[in-house]
Amino acid sequence: MVDSSQSELIIEAGRTEKQYWQDLWKYRELFYFLAWRDILVRYKQTAIGIFWALIRPFLTMVVFTVVFGNLAKLPSSAPYPILVFAAMLPWQFFSNALTECSNSLINNANLVSKIYFPRLIVPTSSVIVSFVDFLISGMILLALMAWYNFVPSWRILTLPAFIIIAFAASMGAGLWLAALNVKYRDFRYIVPFIAQFGLYISPVGFSSSIVPEKWRLLYSINPMVGVIDGFRWAILGGEAQIYLPGFILSTGLVVLLFISGIWYFRRTERSFADVI
Repeated sequence: MVDSSQSELIIEAGRTEKQYWQDLWKYRELFYFLAWRDILVRYKQTAIGIFWALIRPFLTMVVFTVVFGNLAKLPSSAPYPILVFAAMLPWQFFSNALTECSNSLINNANLVSKIYFPRLIVPTSSVIVSFVDFLISGMILLALMAWYNFVPSWRILTLPAFIIIAFAASMGAGLWLAALNVKYRDFRYIVPFIAQFGLYISPVGFSSSIVPEKWRLLYSINPMVGVIDGFRWAILGGEAQIYLPGFILSTGLVVLLFISGIWYFRRTERSFADVI
């Protein structure tokens, strides 16, 4: 006679994968813990603390405004500082997310190697920290709008959609780099180069409209082109336009990057504790 109180072991196709995503919700408090810890550690023992999140993008905006706006005299349908900062916001978010995500598993090696939890939480919490910096930096944009008496149009209501696209791009690229950095530590040197190089090939200091028409679609292979153009379209309004074929291509690549990033991370996740 079998004791009905005994637990059953059920082997069912896809059950493990389903359980993993349920565990993400079960361990949701770990998102808050890791993100809050990283925010505190980042600005610990600094004289001005979280104001560094304002100073870095502000100084970059000033340099780009002087070089591209005053010296190169590139055209702009809005005050040049606002044009630059509307692009600096998503780029800074993306760049910070790449840097933080790529080192997130290495920096939490003790946690990863000792206890079970969905490892996806670690790089995701790094993106959340970068998003907090993004929100803080947004105060500079508001200050610039007030300074130039710039009032956005109804398009500003579409900004959350472009923020989601930026978040997906940051997550996708971040998951790839986090997983690759566990196995190949060379990526700790490659990521800063990617962030620096990407700043100059992305339309941050200038409008993508100056790119010759025949090269616009090829230029949009850079996923951040669509994100930045979307931010400018929503924030600047007026004559700011989106090159639709390029935007569709960039957005499609962001979706591909996001899906493939989750796929590759999940594929390599089981070996993290052994390799790290």
